[in-house]
Amino acid sequence: MYQELGILGISAAITGGIQLSGFLVAYWLQTEKFYDVLGGINFLVLGIYSAIDGQYEGGDWSDNTRKHGEPMNAEGIWVFCISLPVIFINSTDRDFDGLSVLDYICVVAFAFAVVFEITADVQKSVWVKAGREGGFCQVGVWNFSRHPNYFAEMLQWWAAWGLAFGSGSGWSDVQWWISILSPIITMNILLNTNGTGVPNANGKNLKRYYDNFPVEYKKYRMETSILIPMIGYKHVPMFLKRTIFFDFARFEYKPTDDEGSENKPKSSSDN
Repeated sequence: MYQELGILGISAAITGGIQLSGFLVAYWLQTEKFYDVLGGINFLVLGIYSAIDGQYEGGDWSDNTRKHGEPMNAEGIWVFCISLPVIFINSTDRDFDGLSVLDYICVVAFAFAVVFEITADVQKSVWVKAGREGGFCQVGVWNFSRHPNYFAEMLQWWAAWGLAFGSGSGWSDVQWWISILSPIITMNILLNTNGTGVPNANGKNLKRYYDNFPVEYKKYRMETSILIPMIGYKHVPMFLKRTIFFDFARFEYKPTDDEGSENKPKSSSDN
């Protein structure tokens, strides 16, 4: 346990150091160009440290002290939290006695999620380059999920958390339960954070589909799961869609009064 806490503390210190260095450079140069680069470097450094002594984690930022500092702190916290399962696995002082059935399931789930996310991204990229046939992406895995890439991202971190179970002392291991922050925070960012993930791809940003392909897109939306790839989504009761399937009402497109009047057919008295 002391070894795990020590590695956790060193990982936090590494993240803090990288974040602080990134902030100082960003503040000095007044740029945001290193935002994603630093995050990747932070992951890489902690990955290497994990392999050697047991851990890893991340960083980011933005344009004066607040502009650069707050985003940097936020991404640093995020990367650190989603790294917790990996940190926990690499810092354990338990002897390795082979993979359990749960370990195999989680490894397969993680690998599947990575391949699935890559497939979704490649299929959409090919569709875009081919001229966006149909107006909205329905090719390949996008025919079974409206956001297959986000589903895969969430699945990866749930699988990582499950894989970490074998490195702990069982269901009562507090550190393992703390590492559940990894998939929970990932889901929260992708489902509840405006400007990114599912919220950014839905709501008012669906206007172009309803304006140009109202019948087709409404049918696609009713018959295609928002996250979990599946067949027969149109038969799922609405109360289940609004709960365990994460197809929340806030993701629906709600025209404003002005938009509604513009799209409303004119009556004979208007002519």
